Amino acid sequence: MEDFAKKVTIAECTGMDEETGRSSSCTIVHLLRNFLAIQQRRAEAYGRLKTGFAEYMVSGGELAYQQLCSEITVEFNDCSKQVLEMESLFLKPDYCRIDLAQLLRAVQAQEKQKLHLTATIQVLKKAGRPSERLVSHENCKFKKPMEHECVHVHEITEAAGTEEAEADAEYDNALNEAIRGVQDAVTAINEHLEEVRYEIAALEAELS
Repeated sequence: MEDFAKKVTIAECTGMDEETGRSSSCTIVHLLRNFLAIQQRRAEAYGRLKTGFAEYMVSGGELAYQQLCSEITVEFNDCSKQVLEMESLFLKPDYCRIDLAQLLRAVQAQEKQKLHLTATIQVLKKAGRPSERLVSHENCKFKKPMEHECVHVHEITEAAGTEEAEADAEYDNALNEAIRGVQDAVTAINEHLEEVRYEIAALEAELS
């Protein structure tokens, strides 16, 4: 990739006159500001998803939650499509900014990871810790109305208790790992966004 970047920079960008350079810088600033706006859209979408999931956990409204997930998916896909278009523009000879294309690609990768882990967290929270999950009585035998022979009643052995504790520990580890992963992705994204803001400021300083 670096060799390609050098070839494009040397072969295509030499001889760029001052006016063309200013025009190119103006467009780059415009594109980067659009990119920051897209990131704001993503942040707002995550806010809606978080609120919707919290409401679902209280009300159990599966249909409304699934509808929200569909809307958020469309929103994220649209954001990703626009960022990919910007990335391809930065690779063109008109701009020769392979560094910015790679920066946007890095953000895309972290956003993908963040979304995947956010979904993992929600799936885990929906399921709940193994020891706290509600018991279904579908397979129990009913002898009289309001009386049934519960298949879940059993002597709690040391082995069963250990198994349940291990399942809880595995669940907790998976949840904590996903939460840490989201936090790491957010940190990386914010660092990349700072680079974008720095680039905007530098270009605007050149243009002023």
